Amino acid sequence: MFAIYAFCREVDDIADGDTKVENPVEELEAWRARVAHIFQNETQNALDRVLAAAIQEFDLQQKDFDAVIDGMLMDVPDPIIAPDEAALDLYCDRVASAVGRLSVRVFGETSEEADQVAHHLGRALQMTNILRDIKEDADRGRLYLPKELLTRFKVPADPQEALYAPGLDGLARVLAKRTHDHYRLAWAAMKKCGKKPMRPAAMMAASYQPILHALEKRGWTQPEKPVRVNKALRLARSLIVGFR
Repeated sequence: MFAIYAFCREVDDIADGDTKVENPVEELEAWRARVAHIFQNETQNALDRVLAAAIQEFDLQQKDFDAVIDGMLMDVPDPIIAPDEAALDLYCDRVASAVGRLSVRVFGETSEEADQVAHHLGRALQMTNILRDIKEDADRGRLYLPKELLTRFKVPADPQEALYAPGLDGLARVLAKRTHDHYRLAWAAMKKCGKKPMRPAAMMAASYQPILHALEKRGWTQPEKPVRVNKALRLARSLIVGFR
């Protein structure tokens, strides 16, 4: 899991500009070539070697690593602004659910139901982040809210102008309901999997859902206002779920 995280961190930092490179697209494509070499057991450094070991031990799929890179490429060189519904769902699949598909194999599940956990929980977590980080994303010139809902609620497709549009709260509440549906479907899929392999996924869901509830309580009329979540309760909830 540390190796998967390190891979995700490196490509994410390239896409976000936290790793200063001259051409982010070229750097991400270089990572794609690097992954291909790793799958041929051709390694150059410690990260490559531990990824190769994880790939072999847990039968990780190259297409999932490629999907993460494809997700990062959706945000460079130009940031995502008001994608349509299909593009947003594809983005969530690539940057979140693909990581989930890698993770459930490490946890010990390779079933179709486990992939459904990754599918729905990845989208739930990513949408929770999007709903939490509207202001932070706008400051980066990004707007992940779908254009269909922007049109429906008369919210401008400009990251900064969208922040205080009267319709933003209603739009965000619609997305929050959809996010709850993904959590519900993820929990249902978890019940069809082994309890022990699903503990990390269950703990993540139990930890993140309170953020979504807190966002709904705060609303989106002031998206810059910090979300208050009882950290002790959140931790206790995730631990209780994890040890069931």
